[in-house]
Amino acid sequence: MNRKMLFKLVNDLIMTVLMLIAMAYYITGTMIHEVVGVVVLVLFIVHNFLNRRWYKAILKGKHNFRRILQIGLNLLFLVAMVMMMICGILISSDLFPFIPVNNDMIFRQIHVQTAYWGFIIMAIHIGLSWGMMINSVRRMTGITGTSRIRTIALRLLAVLIVAYGVHSSFEGEMGSKLFIYNPFGWFNDDSAIRFLIDHLSIMGIYIAGTHYALKFIQKQEKRAVQKN
Repeated sequence: MNRKMLFKLVNDLIMTVLMLIAMAYYITGTMIHEVVGVVVLVLFIVHNFLNRRWYKAILKGKHNFRRILQIGLNLLFLVAMVMMMICGILISSDLFPFIPVNNDMIFRQIHVQTAYWGFIIMAIHIGLSWGMMINSVRRMTGITGTSRIRTIALRLLAVLIVAYGVHSSFEGEMGSKLFIYNPFGWFNDDSAIRFLIDHLSIMGIYIAGTHYALKFIQKQEKRAVQKN
């Protein structure tokens, strides 16, 4: 793996973790939430700069189902992140208190809703690239061969993560958070570690679901080609 690809992976990993920390607003408090948000903004700008060639190639080449899905999700993620960050700056009380905002309730609602939708879209976005990420890790660790035992163990782990993620999703009322704005916040008694584990497992639902759905579609496409 070259240095540029390694830097991309590290940047995206740090950005993902910090986005989860930023979502734990009721645990971290306002100041840490805003500081982490600014760092995420910087990392997001770096992410898009490093992937600027992708934007130039949107209209080029063939547009199969996977590519159309990827383009649509990436653009949705971009819109969600931009709206979330703009509204976050406008409602800032510690880092940007000098920005005058008369009615900040609307901006707060947009900020919160786009944060939760961005969280889900980000997980699907990772799922679309999961195969490439796994191959990169294999090259880094020198794992080139296949192992049936390792494959079964990893798939069993994925099932456990998804199962716990479904439980965490219902317990944390994730569906309500996506569609209903609560001006008083969604307060839980979870610790920071519990919060991260729960939300990483929720991400696992969409990462695994997207990854295996794409593998199924690719197999169906290969069978169709072979029949023709």
